[in-house]
Amino acid sequence: MARNRGRSWGPLGRRLGGRRPGRRPERPQRRPGSRAPSGRRLRSVASVRSVAGQMFVLQVLIVLLLVVAAVTTLLLQARSDRIQAARDRSLAAAQAFAHGPGLVAAMKGPDPAKVIQPEAKAAWTEGGVDFIVVMNRDGLRYSHPDPALIGKHFVGTIGPSLQGKTYFEEVNGPLGKELQVIVPVKDSRGAIVGLCSSGIKISRVSSAVDQQLPLLIGAGAAALVLATAGTALVSRRLRRQTHGLGTAEMTRMYEHHDAVLHAVREGVVIVSGDGLVLLANDEARRLLGLPPDVEGRHVSGLGLDPRMAELLVSRRVATDEVVPVGKRLLAVNNRPTDRRGGPPGSVATLRDTTELRALAGKAEVARSRLRLLYDASVAIGTTLDVQRTAEELAEVAAPRLADYVSVDLAEAVLRGEEPRTTTGEAPELRRVALGGTPDGHPLYRAGELHRYAAPTPQAQGFVSGESVLVPSLADAEGWRTQDPSRTQQILDYGFRSLITVPLKARGVLLGVVNFWRTQNSDAFEEEDMSLAEELAARAAVCIDNARRFTREHAMAVTLQHSLLPRGLPELTALDADYRYLPAQAGVGGDWFDVIPLPGARVALVVGDVVGHGLHAAATMGRLRTAVQNFSSLDLPPDELLGHLDELVGRIDQETADVPDEPAIAGATCLYAVYDPTTGICSMARAGHPVPAVVRPDGTVEFPELPGGPPLGLGGLPFEAMELHLPEGSSLVLFTDGLVEDRDRDIDTGLEILRATLAHPGRTPRETCDALLDALLPERQSDDIALLVARTRILEPDRKAEWELPADPAVVARARADVTRQLADWGLEEAVFTTELILSELITNAIRHASGPIRVRLMRDRCLICEVSDTSSTSPHMRYAAAEDEGGRGLFLVAQLADRWGTRYIPDGKIIWAELPLA
Repeated sequence: MARNRGRSWGPLGRRLGGRRPGRRPERPQRRPGSRAPSGRRLRSVASVRSVAGQMFVLQVLIVLLLVVAAVTTLLLQARSDRIQAARDRSLAAAQAFAHGPGLVAAMKGPDPAKVIQPEAKAAWTEGGVDFIVVMNRDGLRYSHPDPALIGKHFVGTIGPSLQGKTYFEEVNGPLGKELQVIVPVKDSRGAIVGLCSSGIKISRVSSAVDQQLPLLIGAGAAALVLATAGTALVSRRLRRQTHGLGTAEMTRMYEHHDAVLHAVREGVVIVSGDGLVLLANDEARRLLGLPPDVEGRHVSGLGLDPRMAELLVSRRVATDEVVPVGKRLLAVNNRPTDRRGGPPGSVATLRDTTELRALAGKAEVARSRLRLLYDASVAIGTTLDVQRTAEELAEVAAPRLADYVSVDLAEAVLRGEEPRTTTGEAPELRRVALGGTPDGHPLYRAGELHRYAAPTPQAQGFVSGESVLVPSLADAEGWRTQDPSRTQQILDYGFRSLITVPLKARGVLLGVVNFWRTQNSDAFEEEDMSLAEELAARAAVCIDNARRFTREHAMAVTLQHSLLPRGLPELTALDADYRYLPAQAGVGGDWFDVIPLPGARVALVVGDVVGHGLHAAATMGRLRTAVQNFSSLDLPPDELLGHLDELVGRIDQETADVPDEPAIAGATCLYAVYDPTTGICSMARAGHPVPAVVRPDGTVEFPELPGGPPLGLGGLPFEAMELHLPEGSSLVLFTDGLVEDRDRDIDTGLEILRATLAHPGRTPRETCDALLDALLPERQSDDIALLVARTRILEPDRKAEWELPADPAVVARARADVTRQLADWGLEEAVFTTELILSELITNAIRHASGPIRVRLMRDRCLICEVSDTSSTSPHMRYAAAEDEGGRGLFLVAQLADRWGTRYIPDGKIIWAELPLA
């Protein structure tokens, strides 16, 4: 028995011997081959008299200790985390309330409790704590969950907090045992004016921990049970492997081994180191034609094929090496037997592969189909364009699956919409893609619109949502109803078979894809249809994604265009043109504007909101509207940007409290005001690229305009500068998408911009076209906003100015001067209205202002009347009562003028009014 245990039988001996794996050794008191009862097996595994039993008990004890330690640690950690969470929550609530605006003022008020109690109640409700108590330095409460306790002394230690410290403690208060924190309340000078305490009951913390106790104990018990079961299996396996085997069992093992060796359908030949055949099973004798007494004979004397004989005695490694033997092709695997210390020789296995030739062909077909599916997963859906995705499907499937592939989609899909559900018949479809040999085939061409008749396979597949296989087009009749003449041409051309598969994604039918084969290929089979369905399913998902992107992109572009100017106003001050190009990947937040201002002036605006998508476009619309509103106040550029910066900051603060609401990632703006009466352009920028100025002689310069911070940062003022622009100069405003992209830095882009602008005499339209031709990238990844304005100067004969003393007697003289000037301009019909408006404005200036008064008339697209004085007080229109002697002047001005208003200048203000010209 000892010798038997020491021998190595190899895997065949262990697996194919007389004893099944895991079977107990036979004992005299049981019938051979019978199994012991399960209870006896479990007792034997757990018995400490065996090695397996001792290992079992030891492993169970270790697992039990680990589980107990883990559960104990989790309980302690959970309780500690809950207590810490309660401390953090109480501290956050107390500090937030103690630093809240208005708390110090309320504590110093006549009735602090009346103001503080409702605010504290709302704060401890929203903060998830049980109370927030505010008290004075003596500990008298101003707030408490029990209103009856307001005004009484606080239960707790307030000494450390009166010294400016934060103090935690556990007390038995009015609400029970509580964990509370006391923090000082300081005024603006840092003096402690009171205390604020927040806390939560210990019972709430403990109950939260106790609720986890059953779960933790259950998890520990489950882990113990699973570990015990695994330990039992391992111990049982160990016990099986440590049992010895008897001679009878050994003999039976070899008998079974011999039976299996001669029963398998694979030849086995064992050859010794000197070329003698030690073993050859029945299958090897049949395949090689060996005699019955082959054992002990030399390989060279068996009459084998020379290549086979050489392989058997060579002792070299061979894996599935195909060797012809007569009419058979044998796959031979040969391995030496002495690689692990065994005797010299080799063992060879033989397998007849003659019958596998047909299977090899089918395997090759399967491999090609898998390769096609892999290529389709890579090649289809590379873009988010519906038509291109359909073309990719046709390119992949033709000619590898079909000779021709046509893809038809509903019109709504091409527009990005979801097609309507149809019942009974297929809708009109447009052929989007057609793949195959480009010749004179009679199929519908790409771009044609058609409707499949109800009996056709395409209509049946589209309505039912199921694929249709037509093995022989010549024998099928339904598809002929579409167009008898065209279908006959299809048959005459050589088409023989068809598979039509509906394109369906998320339960929505998008179109159909048709796979055609001609006489040069085999007819379609069921296996081909499954492959076609797989291709169509993958393509349908990609087409649907592209459709949804098209819809969202169209919505975003529509929103963006609705928020941008529809055109430029008619201006005398300058000649302007613009270009706006949204990014190809998605809309952004670039914008521009041209805003007419009083006094024939005009404001030019260009801005950029960082990011893409609907949020960026909506933010752009809000900022553009804000700029228009601020410009109506006639603010200087630096002040306007300051107000816009505050607005962006408020928007960020609002969105910070709204979940899933993105904040403004960044915004830039350039604001310029051009006055045609003086040729002065005042501008300021907030993180935006500087504009380009093109002089009439073609000189290009980038003014050193101070660069303020982007909008929304706050804290830093903006600085404006003034430029004198001669008549015929061009001011070029743009966003960074024009001069910067992934392949070009901004410095290179500005140099190209400078070189392109250095051509005098171009109109704004020609300048825009030239800049886009020179700078537009091949793949535009950002929006581009471009605004070009060529300046004009208001002619001297189109304006008139007078300076008047602050004397009521000059009103008549001013009316006479205005009448004479209007007559020179040929505007006699506007004399009465103009005299009345200027009389009211001059009279108001004399009565309510001091210093000299200036009157200016300008003949632009309208008649502009301006009266300036040194006062900074703006007049306001009101309704005068019947007994009032005054108060009706501005009302008359508002009724007679198209527009009127006030704008401030460094030394006073200007009241202006615009009158229409016939």
